[in-house]
Amino acid sequence: MSDFTPNVPIALQIRKIIFEKYNDIDAKFTNDEIFEIIKTNGDFDPSWIIDDTESYFNDLCDSGLARNIAQNFTTIYLKLFDPMEKLHCNACDNDIYLGSSEERKCPNPSCKSSI
Repeated sequence: MSDFTPNVPIALQIRKIIFEKYNDIDAKFTNDEIFEIIKTNGDFDPSWIIDDTESYFNDLCDSGLARNIAQNFTTIYLKLFDPMEKLHCNACDNDIYLGSSEERKCPNPSCKSSI
C-alpha cells in the first residue's frame, strides 16, 4: 500500500457501508461488495487491491460485529451478529457505526475513544 491517507478512515467507510446496505442479521455480504463500493465512492488509493483491505474485515470479526461464514480465495462472506446503530464520536468528530453488542469504543484507528 502507498502513503495515501483517505479523508475518512477505511475502517469507518466499511462500517458505514455495512450500516447503510447490510444492517440486517440475516443479510450476507462480501468484502468484494464493500470494496467495490469504496472504489466507487473514490476516497481510496487507486493502487489498492482487495488484499489490502483484508485486515479491516478481520478486525470486524475480531470486534464481534460480524462473523466469517465462508471464504473463497480472497472473497470473505460475512453476516452481522447484531444490528448496527449510528453514533457520533466527539473526540474525532466522526459518525461511527457499532453493533449493539460491541464495546462502546470508537472504531477509528487513530481515535479509539470511549463512546
